[in-house]
Amino acid sequence: MTVNAARGICRDCLSRPGPHERRCRACGSPRVLHHDELGALSLAHIDCDAFYAAVEKRDNPQLRDKPLIIGGGKRGVVSTACYIARIHGVRSAMPMFKALEACPTAVVIKPDMEKYVRVGRQIREMMLALTPMVEPLSIDEAFLDLAGTERLHGAPASTVLARFARQVEEEIGITVSIGLSYCKFLAKVASDLNKPRGYSVIGRAEARSFLAEQPVTAIWGVGKAFAASLAADGIRTIGQLQHMERADLMRRYGMMGERLYRLSRGEDERSVQPRGEAKSVSSETTFDRDIAALDDLVPILRALSERVSARLKKADIAGRTIVLKLKTKDFRIRTRNRQLADPTRLADRIFATGLDMLKRETDGTFFRLIGIGVTDLTDAARADPPDLVDRLSHKRALAEGAIDALREKYGRQAVETGYTFGRARKPRPEPEPDG
Repeated sequence: MTVNAARGICRDCLSRPGPHERRCRACGSPRVLHHDELGALSLAHIDCDAFYAAVEKRDNPQLRDKPLIIGGGKRGVVSTACYIARIHGVRSAMPMFKALEACPTAVVIKPDMEKYVRVGRQIREMMLALTPMVEPLSIDEAFLDLAGTERLHGAPASTVLARFARQVEEEIGITVSIGLSYCKFLAKVASDLNKPRGYSVIGRAEARSFLAEQPVTAIWGVGKAFAASLAADGIRTIGQLQHMERADLMRRYGMMGERLYRLSRGEDERSVQPRGEAKSVSSETTFDRDIAALDDLVPILRALSERVSARLKKADIAGRTIVLKLKTKDFRIRTRNRQLADPTRLADRIFATGLDMLKRETDGTFFRLIGIGVTDLTDAARADPPDLVDRLSHKRALAEGAIDALREKYGRQAVETGYTFGRARKPRPEPEPDG
């Protein structure tokens, strides 16, 4: 199929409309997509629409027309809000009390991460059936490069993606939004343009003019704080950046200036990296009430350490650096880290290292959140060699292995350590907000 023959597509029946048709002649659908570069582009960003909420509405049709928030208790944050709730002003990462003030009629459901991961894996497998060039960003979004797959699928990437979106709706029961472009930056921007059930295209010809009208926050890495710095310098739109010299931007903003220069012009040479490796494994929880006492924090830290350890063991990886995260009652974040002599995946070492750091922080300060994580990941074959100084470490490792075996057979509650046994306050990991 030539590029010129693939300038339009009906997203519902996949037929090819005429160049000026706004409604499909074959099925009558108004979801007709036209673009001069439609047959030439192959790099896409796929993002599930309000993923956690969409899965819950799929499983409970009574929620379909109700505002739905996925999140923790009153002290937690919004993980996902459905689009009905978003109309009322609810947003991901918003504190729950503010979300309920904005939408008091919302139904609130605690996240079921095991279910979401399971659905995410189903969708990931469907992506991999299209191309091996899949780069996951989270459980519900990924970049795909379909270059060279036209002969395999008998259709250009634009058609394959429309077919994929329809397949997800029919087989999984949720919707996705698609951004198609020539680079990762613009594919990600495009996928956010017309959510939900969006399919937007940004080609090379219009990239610069399109970007000129966008706010600087459309550029990756430009958050509220940096946007405020740019605004203080009189820069609010990407178009303003397009008229600035590279040297001037780098003199003002360092390496970020180089990024602003390139992305403002639609220049992004990064390729899709299949199945990118995780950079860290962590778990955290927000408390129902602020906690200051070390004795109250210890069992929570132990349970979180066991959770991180289980994930490391399941993935057959280990890490050399332990990271402790604390959030004070006034939302200030403290992070402390310590590098070990050898990589570990043992809950005992993760907890002991985290506890030593925690003791230095418990000075009467009240905390609303605690987390523990492992970075500098590597293959588990190098993990936890025998300790010639701490001769009991080998026995503790054997005991932990025995506990793991019992939990694998009878469930995680089958065995508890002295740190966590009988404690009422169990950790509830906060999931990352999704789109």
